[in-house]
Amino acid sequence: MRYYIIIPAHNEAAFISLTLQSLVSQSVLPAKVVVVNDNSTDKTGEIVQAFAEKHPWISLVNKTSEAIHLPGSKVIQAFQKGLETIDTNYDILVKADADLIFPNNYFETILTHFKSDDKIGMVGGFAYIEKNNDWILENLTDKDHIRGAFKAYRKACFEQIGGLKPAMGWDTVDELLCKFYNWKVVTDETLKVKHLKPTGANYNKASRYKQGEAFYTLGYGFFITTIASLKLALRKGKPLLFLDYIKGFWKAKSENKTMLVTPEQAKFIRSYRWKKMKEKLFK
Repeated sequence: MRYYIIIPAHNEAAFISLTLQSLVSQSVLPAKVVVVNDNSTDKTGEIVQAFAEKHPWISLVNKTSEAIHLPGSKVIQAFQKGLETIDTNYDILVKADADLIFPNNYFETILTHFKSDDKIGMVGGFAYIEKNNDWILENLTDKDHIRGAFKAYRKACFEQIGGLKPAMGWDTVDELLCKFYNWKVVTDETLKVKHLKPTGANYNKASRYKQGEAFYTLGYGFFITTIASLKLALRKGKPLLFLDYIKGFWKAKSENKTMLVTPEQAKFIRSYRWKKMKEKLFK
């Protein structure tokens, strides 16, 4: 199976050589890696170009955008820019961040999963962060969720869900739509990806309501949003974020923000979320 990787990158000079080196060292190499240099002011572009000169399957695409970091939209707009430059001669498409170190067998294992079942639409490992000289699980999500930092999609699945949405919540709606269309999502705990920069490190204060807005545009409704907001705030160790998330939800509702899903999909998503909550309560 052929797999392509698209990597949005903004000022990642400190990390991107480690990411690319881990890709060059894969036991099964990607057919293409496209790094989208999104308005970087450091040496990100030069580092990528040096790799591209040694490895013809790595390419650099430059993109100009606003410097402000808005969760979701900026990174997916950069991903889309990379998507425009590739052909469709791939089996698996991967969106990856520029601050990761993949284990050498990562993509060989990912492909093995895809080959095992035609109904598997997405596969991923788990993110680990360094703390006190040890690598520990970056425990921000449930074990059945693939982190937005490294998403691998079967081509047919990627096309059926309509690609990636340029908004915060894109890395949740993609999996929910997978389930809506009866694709399977597989996570593999043996695949430990080193995440070199903590999630949300670059988010500015204007972004703090975005999570609540994402819950609204996913069609969660207020009660599911309340539970999800509390759970996420506690996982991040910042209980007061709960209030920001709820404010973001009501702000999006009052502004009648455009939904990321259809009414039918939103109904399915609410039903699926309630089902998962009940399973956890009564298991």
